[in-house]
Parts: sequence; C-alpha cells; structure tokens
Amino acid sequence: MKNPILIFLGKTCLLFFILPAFITAQAQTDTNTADGLFQAARKAAFDEKNYILAKQYCHKALAISPGYADIRVFLGRLYTWDKQLDSARQNFDYIINSQKDYADVYAAYTDLEYWNNNNTAALAKVNDGLQQYPNSTELLLKKAKVLDAMRNYKEAGATVDKVLAADKQNTEALAIANRIRDNRSLNRIGINYDYVYFTNFEDRDPWHLASIDYSRQTALGSVTARINYANRFRENGVQYEVDAYPRISKMFYSYVSGGYSDNVGVFPKWRAGFSLYANLPKSFEAEAGLRYLYFSSSTTIYTVYIGKYYKNYLFGFRTYLTPGNSNISQSYNITGRYYYGGADDYIGLTAGTGISPDDRLLNQQLNSKYQLKTYRASLELRHAIKLNILTFNFSINNQEYRKDYIGNQIQAGIGYMRRF
Repeated sequence: MKNPILIFLGKTCLLFFILPAFITAQAQTDTNTADGLFQAARKAAFDEKNYILAKQYCHKALAISPGYADIRVFLGRLYTWDKQLDSARQNFDYIINSQKDYADVYAAYTDLEYWNNNNTAALAKVNDGLQQYPNSTELLLKKAKVLDAMRNYKEAGATVDKVLAADKQNTEALAIANRIRDNRSLNRIGINYDYVYFTNFEDRDPWHLASIDYSRQTALGSVTARINYANRFRENGVQYEVDAYPRISKMFYSYVSGGYSDNVGVFPKWRAGFSLYANLPKSFEAEAGLRYLYFSSSTTIYTVYIGKYYKNYLFGFRTYLTPGNSNISQSYNITGRYYYGGADDYIGLTAGTGISPDDRLLNQQLNSKYQLKTYRASLELRHAIKLNILTFNFSINNQEYRKDYIGNQIQAGIGYMRRF
C-alpha cells in the first residue's frame, strides 16, 4: 500500500516546480501588461510575420507605459520594415528627445537611413550615437558599413580596424574588413611567381609561371588588368586578362572576367567568367556563377560557393560542375582560414579534388576528353606590412596527367602587392 504522506509530498514538490514556470509563462503572454504585450508583439512579428498585429500590441503597450524605450524602438523597426519611414522616425526621435542615454535607438535609426540609401543621414545618426557611446562595437560596425557605401574606404577601414584591435575574433568585423580591403587604396600593383616540380612524370620539365597586375578602384567597383607568363610543356606563353567586381547593392556584387592567349595549350585561347556574390546575414557569404574556357572547343563550368565567418576563422566550400555528354565532371574544395591580424593577415588551408577553372596552374588540363583525377592540398600565408602585402603558397597535387598515369605535382609560390 502506498504511503499517503509520500504521495502528498510528491505532489507538493511537483507543484512547487511547475507553478513558477506557469506563472512566468502567464506573465509573458499577459496582454494586460506592457511586458506581456511586448512579448506578444515580438511573437506576432517573428513567428507569425504579422507586422500589423505586432504594431497593435506595441501601441497598447505604450498606452500603458509611454516611456518603455525597448517597445518604442521595436515599433520603430516595425514601421521601418513596413516602409512607413516617417512613423519610424517619429518614434526614434521621441526616444532621443526624451532619454538620450539609449544606444539601441541610434542603431535602429542608422539602419533605417542606411537601408533606404540615405547614407548622409545614416552617418549623422551613427555619429550622434558614437558621441555618447564611443566604444560601441555595434555602432562602429554600422558606421563602417555606411562609410563603405559612401565609398569613403579609408575611414571605413580605420573604423573596422578599431573594432578588430579590441576584438580580433569579431566575425562581423572580419567580414566587413574583407569586403572593403580592396577599396582602402584606389590603386594596387602586384607581382607573383610560381615554380612547379613533377615527380613520376616521364617527360615534364619544371614549370615556371609569373604574372603582373594593376588594379584600380572605380565608382562601379574594382578593375584589374593582368599579364600572365608561363613556361610549360617546354613552350612559352602569354595570356592577357581583365577582371572586374561591379557593385550591385549593399548585399550583392558581381565578378566579370575575360582573357585571351594565342599560345593554346600553355593557356586556353579564350576564358571568361561571371559570378554573383551575396553578403548574407549571420556572417555568411555565397556565390553562384559560371566559367568558360575555349581551347580547340568550348567548355562551360558552373560553380557554387558558401562561406561562413566564425570568430577569427573563415570556412568555405566550393564546387565546380562541368556537364558532359555522358556524365558531369565534378570538383570539390573545402577551405579554412585563420585571421591572426587584419583582413590581409591570415593562414589558409585548402583540400579538394578535381580541377578548378580558376586555378591558372591546372586549368589548361581541362583541355582533355578524359576526366583526369586530381587530389590537392595547399597552404597559403598572407601578411600585410602597412601598404605592402606579402603572399606565400605551397601545394601538392596527386594528379592523373593522362589515363592511368599518375604523378605528383609540387608547387611553391611567392607574391608581393603594393597599395597606393
């Protein structure tokens, strides 16, 4: 027979644990209090995507507690998302005029102007906020984004560097810094050299590859002209290329490229490329595009990339897909980078399989009717000294250079860039 005292104590303990949670849940959803209405508004906005109902809850809450700043900022953001900009500004101005010591209102106000391409007004609002909160990471990063949109790259870079000086693992700051690193100086000149040595290849002398390029930042984006030289297959060749990265919006930009060489075999006769890039929320980035190569016949390759910044790391995955008559040739690469300083200070590792059309060391081997098997691992070091950038890279390829003949390809390279 069960002990009635133990049964009573068990039920009492259960009630002791459940009752507080029940009371808390009721308080959170009690639409007779400002807090409860605020929670209901957030649920309506985020879970149900019902901005009209969310605004109604906010108005009821503010009727109870007019000075509740969190609710008023949230109401302003709801108006911003609904493109009711005057109503949003009215709520933000109410908070600024009544209680200036509230940082979130300056962040929300900056977003409103920035998202609607009012960059001068956005800069004014974020500067107002930074006067009161000079070390606010959120406001400093918003200022860097606004300055980048205004093409004030030098000040944008200095602003994001201030954040990275205090927190080198800030993923959003790293993403922004990478975005504007090529814009901080209008001009850049670079030179690179790669040496390639072969093992188990019967008839291949070492390869020598060199390039020189000049980049210019324009109102539409960066443009680069490049001359590539190669000595491989005991032949010399020269290739001429132009790359551009036109901006489309704050979120999207593109890549457009073209190249020509009259030394077919050493280089493809024609090459072209196009990609659309997206700077996504949560420190993600993505790309989708295609590459075109023409030797004696044409080859079109499609590429997809997704990357994620985490602390002071960047992780990425890329694939190249080449449709054929009987199957699809596939190439996969995974990349990891560790940023130990600014945007131009990192160590990178890449591992993958297949041949990339963007790899100038290997892409001429796409001129084959047979799908060659290739496995690759590479190491890259990039280090900035003021306006000078040094690069070092090393890779090993286990490669099928013709059907059933496999060897190793060992590459080492060095590069130098100067911004001015």
